[in-house]
Amino acid sequence: MGVRRAVDMVLDAANRSGAPIFTYGPLIHNPQVLEMLETRGIFRMDAIPEKGEGIVLIRAHGVPPEDENALKQAGFTVINATCPRVVRVQVIINRYAKNGYATIIIGDKNHPEVVGLLGYAGGNGHTVTTMAQLQSLPEFESAVVVAQTTQNTAFYDEIKAWCKEYRPHYKLFDTICGSTERRQHEVRQLAATHDAVIVVGGRQSGNTKRLAQVAAQTHARTTHIEDVSEIDFHALADTRSIAITAGASTPNWIITDTCARVARHLQHQRPLAGGLARVQDFLLKTNLLLALGAGSLTYACSVLQKMPHTLVHAAIAMLYVLSMQILNNIFAIKSDTYNRPDRAAFYKKHRISMAALALGSGTGGLFLSFTTGVTSFFILLVMSLLGLAYNLKIIPAGICKKRIRRIKDIPGSKTILITMAWGIVTSILPSVDNNSPMAWMAAAFFFAAGLVFARTAFFDILAIQGDRIAGRETLPILLGEKKSFVLIRYILIAAIVLLGAGWLTGIPFSSAALLALVPVFMLLLIYSFEKKKQMSGNQVEFLIESSFLLTGVLAAMT
Repeated sequence: MGVRRAVDMVLDAANRSGAPIFTYGPLIHNPQVLEMLETRGIFRMDAIPEKGEGIVLIRAHGVPPEDENALKQAGFTVINATCPRVVRVQVIINRYAKNGYATIIIGDKNHPEVVGLLGYAGGNGHTVTTMAQLQSLPEFESAVVVAQTTQNTAFYDEIKAWCKEYRPHYKLFDTICGSTERRQHEVRQLAATHDAVIVVGGRQSGNTKRLAQVAAQTHARTTHIEDVSEIDFHALADTRSIAITAGASTPNWIITDTCARVARHLQHQRPLAGGLARVQDFLLKTNLLLALGAGSLTYACSVLQKMPHTLVHAAIAMLYVLSMQILNNIFAIKSDTYNRPDRAAFYKKHRISMAALALGSGTGGLFLSFTTGVTSFFILLVMSLLGLAYNLKIIPAGICKKRIRRIKDIPGSKTILITMAWGIVTSILPSVDNNSPMAWMAAAFFFAAGLVFARTAFFDILAIQGDRIAGRETLPILLGEKKSFVLIRYILIAAIVLLGAGWLTGIPFSSAALLALVPVFMLLLIYSFEKKKQMSGNQVEFLIESSFLLTGVLAAMT
C-alpha cells in the first residue's frame, strides 16, 4: 500500500502540474520504476540545494524531520509520501524520545527507512541487526523497541522474546507492516508445496531480499530476479509447479510479465492445456472474443425488444466493436507496456495487420448498416468518426490550460464513451430499424450499457497503474479503486432491477429472468477478484468477456 501510494502521488503530481518534480532520494527500491519515472521527467535529488523550485516528493521510506524542513526552506513544495505505517513508527519514536526514552530499532542501519526513523530519536537511537548487537547494548533505564516495517518477522519474534525475559521494562511495539508479515507467512506455505519459488523485486529492496531468504530457509529451489529475462528456464525444466511472489516495491507490470512467461513455460509440459491457453490468449489479444460477445449482446437486446432475430445487426455490432477495440489497443501500447506487456508486444509486432483488420471490419460494419437503413448508417458513421478522433489532437496547443487536446484527455471519458457506444450499437440501432417501443428500447439499452460499464470500469481498475504512468485519467483514477468497485456493483444491480421493470412493460418474463443471470454472474466474478481469490488477470478477463457470449446463449433459450 505504501509503495503504491507513493508512486501514485508522484505520477498524479506529474500529470497535474507543470512544475519540475523530484524525489528526495530513490522513491522506492526498484530499478524499473525509477527508470520509468525518469521517462516521465521525474528525477531523484540526492542532496538538498540552498535554493530551488518545483515539487519534491518524500519517498515511502520517510526522511529525518530536519531534511523535510531543509527542503521547505530551500523553496520547494514538499509532498510527503511516507508510508502511513512508517509514519506510525515515527510517531511512536518521537513521543517516547521526548520523554527521555532510548530508541532501539531492529533494522538495517543504512536502510533509508531506518535513517529516517533515527531522525526522530532525539540523538538517542540505536540500530540492531543481530541478537548479539542487542545483547551488547547497555541496559537503558527506559527504552522503546520497534522494528523496521519490512523486518523478518521470525527474527523480530526472537528479539521480543529476549526483551521480555531480560529487559521486561522495555516497551515493545509490533511495527512490521501487515502485508510484509502476511507475505512472509505465505511464502513459507508456498515454498513447502511447490517445486520452486521465484521472488521478483529489486536487489536493493530489503523486504524482497527477506522474502528470498525466507523461501530459501525452507530448502525450496529459490530464485531472486529483478526482471523475467533473468529466469533460467533450463534450470526449471523438471518443475511441475512454481510459486511466484514479489517485493512491496515491485510494479504490477513486472509481476504480470513474470507470471505470463512462467505460465507459458509450464504449458509446454502440458500440450493440451497449453494449446487451450494459447487459443484463449489469441482470442483476447485480437478482441475476437469481445466482438463475438458484442454480437451475442445485440441478439439478446433484440429478444428483449421482441424484434425479428436477424443476424445483420449482430454482425454490425461485432464489426464495429472489433474495429474500435483494435484501434484503442494500438493507441494504448504505451499504457499497455505497464498493464499488459504481452499485449503491448503483440500490437507492436502486428501493428500493420491489426490496423488493416480494424479498417476492414469498420468498413464492413458501415456497409452492412447502410443496407439496413440510412439513419442507422449515419448514426454508425458519426460513432466511427468519433472513435477515430478519440486519440487525435484536435485542439491546438496553448488554447486549453488543462492540456485537454483530445477527447481521450477528458477525465473519465473512456469508460463513459465506450458504454454509450456499445449501448447504441447493440440496442438502439436495431430498434431504429424495427420501430421498437420506447420502453423496451430503454430497458435493452440500460441492460447492455450496464454490463459494458461494469466490464470497462473493472478493466480500468486493473489498468490503473499503467494509465497513471501514461497520464490517462480514467474513472477509477478519479474515484479511487474502492469507490469504483462500489459503483460497479450498483450499476449491475440497477441492470437487474431494470430487467424487472422491463418485464412490467411487456418484456417476456423468461427473457428478463434468464438475462438477469448475467449481471449476477459478473457481480460474483468481480466480488471474488476484489476479495483476492486465487484467479489470474487472464482468467478474469476471459470470464468477463465470455459473459457477453452468455447473454446470447440465454436469450436463445427463451
